[in-house]
Amino acid sequence: MTRSADALRPHERAVTTPTGFDAGLWFIGRIRTPWHRRGDCPHRGDAETGPDCHIEVFGPWDAALAGVRAHENLQILYWMDHARRDLVLQNPKFGDSATGTFALRSPVRPNPVASSVVRLLAVDGPVLTVRGLDCLDGTPLIDIKAAFGAMT
Repeated sequence: MTRSADALRPHERAVTTPTGFDAGLWFIGRIRTPWHRRGDCPHRGDAETGPDCHIEVFGPWDAALAGVRAHENLQILYWMDHARRDLVLQNPKFGDSATGTFALRSPVRPNPVASSVVRLLAVDGPVLTVRGLDCLDGTPLIDIKAAFGAMT
């Protein structure tokens, strides 16, 4: 079942969003994946068997990749630029009730920031090859952090 970007499912509620923002950020790169439609994206990336994806880091931020090869796993923060931002209650499975946005991993949120822990496969200059992403091709990159501990 499909819906338009503005249509609400039963039990969902949208709010009026603020007119201004409290902070700013820079997109430091772009993520390249095989997915071009939201419906094609997995609900969660698979760092073991998922497809190879590429993270392109823009200059001057590419210098910050020094030492990244030492890490098997990275935490990738990205901006879900195609997600709506006004739903406080969502009904992702068209059920009989809604769930609060903060209780879901949905891309629909006030600040559409996503985080994935990925497996680093290769570094080629400013381009990382990783496995474990779940976002659209061309998604803006916010940050990269070393991920310590076991992947879940």
